Amino acid sequence: MPCTRLNRHSLGPGGVLVGVPEVTERRTSTEVKYLVMAQQAGAGRRYIRAFVSGFFVAVPVTVTVLDRFAYVARVEGASMQPSLNPEGNVTGSDVVLLNRWSVRNYQVRRGDIVSVLSPKNPQQKIIKRVIALEGDFIKTLGYKNRYLRVPDGHFWIEGDHHGHSLDSNSFGPVSLGLVHGRASHIIWPPNRWQRIEPSLPPERKPLLNWHGDTTEEED
Repeated sequence: MPCTRLNRHSLGPGGVLVGVPEVTERRTSTEVKYLVMAQQAGAGRRYIRAFVSGFFVAVPVTVTVLDRFAYVARVEGASMQPSLNPEGNVTGSDVVLLNRWSVRNYQVRRGDIVSVLSPKNPQQKIIKRVIALEGDFIKTLGYKNRYLRVPDGHFWIEGDHHGHSLDSNSFGPVSLGLVHGRASHIIWPPNRWQRIEPSLPPERKPLLNWHGDTTEEED
């Protein structure tokens, strides 16, 4: 235990005590052990505080990076059957990986399945297939113009399940600026895991494209 000792020569004039107390510490091995443990615990707490503060700084960065490159989304509804959700909700909805990096310059291909901000509701994302690109001439399915040239800076999207899809046949060509990601894989459920390749139904090919190629179509 610590004890306090006064110097014998600490008396000043008039016998006033002027000496400064000396503190002498005598520690047992047990006390030394506890002191070391306390120091280690303090260092551990400092490490944890530093880690936690770094974690909360790093997490938003990680989320931002992931959101910039890719993200996953569950597909709802029947508009893309049979390509997506072929059995409806019987076995659960398909979950797809959406590649954002591949569309960073708004470059899409005919046949791609893409996620876009809905022209009708900017708070909602819809997933459809790219049918035609800017400059393509197409025959629509119920749009106000039966034949249409896709304007510059736009593309034409449709659901695979015609008649059960709210798509360009309802709201017209879509601005390329609304594209949000390209579906590259189905990742859930496990038995549905597969890579999604661009595929354009033969009957939905453009009548005329940039290269002047034509596709025969019967009226």
